[in-house]
Amino acid sequence: MNEFLKFQKMIAPIVIQILFWISIVANVIFAFVTMFGTSFWLGLGILILGPIIIRLYFELLIVIFKIYETLKEIKDK
Repeated sequence: MNEFLKFQKMIAPIVIQILFWISIVANVIFAFVTMFGTSFWLGLGILILGPIIIRLYFELLIVIFKIYETLKEIKDK
């Protein structure tokens, strides 16, 4: 708890993982709404490419925090 209050332990990676899964669910819902509402092929494209793009975006966010953790380890040595 002390690390949390002093901002030594990051909670952002956990929040990023939660937001990732929320984004995936929202993407699937949006893809099905598009498939049956507007254009089947557009919805299929969103269903296939959406999770890949979402994954890449959230991986980039996680990399930033991994860099921070590595730099902190180097500093502590």
